[in-house]
Amino acid sequence: MAWREVIGRYQGSLLGLAWSFFHPVLMLLVYTFVFSVIFRARWTTGSEGNVDYALVLFVGLIVHGFFSEVINRSPNLILSNVNYVKKVVFPLEVLSVVALLSALFHALVNTVVLLIAFVLIGKSLVWTLVFFPLVFLPIVMLALGLSWALAALGVFVRDVGQTVGIVTMLLMFLAPVVYPISAVPEHLRPLLMLNPLTFIIEQSRDALIWGKPPEWAGLLLFFAVSSFVAWLGFVWFQKTRKGFADVI
Repeated sequence: MAWREVIGRYQGSLLGLAWSFFHPVLMLLVYTFVFSVIFRARWTTGSEGNVDYALVLFVGLIVHGFFSEVINRSPNLILSNVNYVKKVVFPLEVLSVVALLSALFHALVNTVVLLIAFVLIGKSLVWTLVFFPLVFLPIVMLALGLSWALAALGVFVRDVGQTVGIVTMLLMFLAPVVYPISAVPEHLRPLLMLNPLTFIIEQSRDALIWGKPPEWAGLLLFFAVSSFVAWLGFVWFQKTRKGFADVI
């Protein structure tokens, strides 16, 4: 079902599935041009070049893009699959997994594009990139749990779909996606750490760009909390699913 959804997204277009590759390539080219030519931005005052800003930015966008794609789709998962609710005996919780796998596919393609860009500009790949799947796993668990919770809540409260879009946009600007966390006043940094994306974005950059191993203690704590959220989301979904057919 996840693969069918990925294929269906590009069905009818001339390039088909190739768009899943060309879209992040075009995004990366635009970011590189805008930040290296127009803004002449640097991530830090160190030795990083202008092009590096676009690459560092792209890592943050990969994490945020995956999370927002899953979360934004979740409130309408049940509403857009009414036949599964009323006419078919179907494990509805699978719909969140399908959305998650579809978003993971695009995150994987984006990561491949990022690594190719590193090679093309002459930067060597760091060995710590092997840790990236482990760094990404906690946000996957968190997204899955929230997806189950929002999918169930979206059946009963239709405004959830509109609210979630605003929240995911705020999460982008309240996380170090387009700016380094060092640019934030020190007394405000704890507030940014409350954003679940902040820690994963920072750890992803360490693994993919800076060549630093993960902070295992923080990663393990994040995974434990995310797993608990996933369990709560699943329990909430199972408790409320009996009322889906009546509301729909």
